Amino acid sequence: MLGPAMQGTGTRDARGRTAKGMRRQPATLSRRARRLARTLLLAALALLPGCAALAPRAVTIEQRLAVFPAEGLPLERPVTIRWNDHLVPWIEAETDRDLAFALGLVHGHLRGAQIALLRLVARGRLAEVAGPFATEVDHALRILDFGRAAPEVERRWPADTRAFVEAFLAGLNHATRAAARRPPPEFALLGLAPEPYTTADLLAMGRLAGTDVNWLLYFSLLAERGNPGFARLWQRALEAGASAAEPAAQEGTATPHAAFRAILAGTASRAGSNTVAVAARRSATGGALLASDPHLSLNLPNLWLAVGMRSPSFHAVGLMVAGLPILGLGRNPHLAWGGTNMRAASSDLFDVSRLPPAEIREHRVTLRRRLWPDTERTVRTTPHGPIVTDASLVPSRPGEAIALRWIGHEPTDEITSLLRAARARDGAEFRAAFAGFGVSPQNMLWASRDGRIGRLMAATLPSRPGFPAEDPVLDAADPAATAPWSRLLDSRDLPFVEDPPEGVLASANERPEPLGGRVPPPLGVFFSDGDRFERLHALLAARERVSPADLMALQTDTLSPKAARLAAALLRRLRDVPEAAPLAAALAGWDGDYRADARAPLAFEFLIRHLVLAVLAENGRDGAAGRRGPETQWNFITTFLLRDLDALPPGRRAAALRDAAARASRDLARFRDWGDVHRLRVAHWLVNLPVLGGAFVQGDAPVGGSRETPMKTSHGLVEGRHAATFGSMARHVSDLSDPDANWFVLYGGQDGWLGSAAFADQVPLWREGRAIRLPLRPETVAAEFPRVTRLAPAAQPTAAARR
Repeated sequence: MLGPAMQGTGTRDARGRTAKGMRRQPATLSRRARRLARTLLLAALALLPGCAALAPRAVTIEQRLAVFPAEGLPLERPVTIRWNDHLVPWIEAETDRDLAFALGLVHGHLRGAQIALLRLVARGRLAEVAGPFATEVDHALRILDFGRAAPEVERRWPADTRAFVEAFLAGLNHATRAAARRPPPEFALLGLAPEPYTTADLLAMGRLAGTDVNWLLYFSLLAERGNPGFARLWQRALEAGASAAEPAAQEGTATPHAAFRAILAGTASRAGSNTVAVAARRSATGGALLASDPHLSLNLPNLWLAVGMRSPSFHAVGLMVAGLPILGLGRNPHLAWGGTNMRAASSDLFDVSRLPPAEIREHRVTLRRRLWPDTERTVRTTPHGPIVTDASLVPSRPGEAIALRWIGHEPTDEITSLLRAARARDGAEFRAAFAGFGVSPQNMLWASRDGRIGRLMAATLPSRPGFPAEDPVLDAADPAATAPWSRLLDSRDLPFVEDPPEGVLASANERPEPLGGRVPPPLGVFFSDGDRFERLHALLAARERVSPADLMALQTDTLSPKAARLAAALLRRLRDVPEAAPLAAALAGWDGDYRADARAPLAFEFLIRHLVLAVLAENGRDGAAGRRGPETQWNFITTFLLRDLDALPPGRRAAALRDAAARASRDLARFRDWGDVHRLRVAHWLVNLPVLGGAFVQGDAPVGGSRETPMKTSHGLVEGRHAATFGSMARHVSDLSDPDANWFVLYGGQDGWLGSAAFADQVPLWREGRAIRLPLRPETVAAEFPRVTRLAPAAQPTAAARR
């Protein structure tokens, strides 16, 4: 979506001023100024119709329900939609088709603008709203071609999947047609018009949500290949397991490169996430428990939408990705489930420079640009995937052509898997549902009504013997390099576990370990640091019996064990450094808790920043590549900072420590505590618009957490006040002892309509660790979802009645 595409694109100092970058020659400035003035003038003219988005009027829940598109519905039987005070729908339908249609109707009504933008990104059409700025972004997206596998996926669909998707699509398109009379405020601002959706659009959006989180690191490493020291950088990346999947608010500038990077980071399905399952024998309630919190962009609207549903085949509550007809995580009467990204490598890079010309196909694509002439670009494909280095935003060496082979270009079927998972009655059915699931690879955890818990690997991956030790780019002319793609593994070939002796399971994007006594095949190389995984297990081990309240507290935990250990090790090295006195006073006895009101994490992060940059400079890596590359990621810091510091000659090490301590102490004196610097911004994704973005900020407040705390609020190296734009953006807890014991909360709200009372009403709940109950019992639903919308087939005299 446009939100992740544009998030985190401004570097600011402590007073909030945007950095301007390198100086330019006066003549260049003049030419750029003229172009900028022309662009701004055209933008100003274009934005005049969008004033409603700049100053949206307040809209109540009742007003939003009054305009729900309930006329002329092609239903088979009457449908009832009940709503709670947060505009969460609970749909009761007599047929599965009508349930799917009503879900599409709800998605289109609540998230019409968001879904429209998701489609533009998935289809490489951002320039149609962003103008020439997005030209090269669109070219890169057209090369990635998220819709490439759609025709074959659709052809292979089982009849029940096809019927469900087509009905969902019909409901979404009905809401889209209704929106033509009163489109969302963003439409006028961005020059959008309602446009019908196709199954290919939905599949492309699904593939966008399944992007490989390894791409960001692959592409950043491509920029380094051929440079002196690359072999060492690659070896260290393998050792650290570094991941560049998480955008930081301080990182980058407002460039197409930053926008493209943020698209890949902000839409990767559950790019982070925690999930915990507790068996009944370890539960305080007597029922198995499950808790899940996906990590994605913290911009609004949230990517997820909470729903309840009941039809002949479905009876569930959970979270759906806006615009897609599946429950990503949730609960039915028999089972609760959630997942985390495996960080498995579902892609390989191939050097196709030596392929015969006959194996390279090319075609031209037309890119439409708002307020600018259309342009054309070339897209080249090979048997090993599209040539991604043809995109100007993907670095390459002269004369080199590198293709990306991705499971997402294969006809895997995630929609069927997730529809079956939502109907599963036990762990065996849940595990079987994921045969054929492809992207993005997920660790799926479940807890069942009979008290059992389990974990499986939902993925389709090449059957690799291992990963290259010297270079991430494989030779397409080498049969040994391409052979793994001739046999693909899926969940049936990968380990799983049921009923572990500890009675608990946890997943946090960590490096895979043996499951059920089976060692997994080589899955990937870049995983999250084990900090969250370690902390989750420690919290679970501290309770003989775990309650739902314990799991809710776990989701808001802000302690980082590795930060505490690293801080203690640095203090020992700073013992005789006078400049470190303020830091030592703040860090003495710190347990690694990133509470918003704590001063220690502030001291730690300032010290880390200056030490990392000092060590990079000592090793010749003090340029932009070093500051924004994998070396600034938490994995690299925890793996190499002390080692590299201790490897310096004594005199240079002492100088680096003194200088870093002095700089960090000065930074520390400017702020009060962690929350004074680490902020949580409540903002619509339009905040990323130039000039006008500030109009879309609804609030700014201190927040706890860090890169790898269970309550994740990610950031990069800290130089001053910043916004956390990536982290724990939804939460779910279910207790299988009670069908009604299911709680969900979004960072944001259900409604994407600017000005709606349900646009950001869940933010206070999220901040306070509270949630909304989504029950399964009909009588509880009736009591807690008091607003009713009744939908009738169009042939009946009364199409809709409300009370």
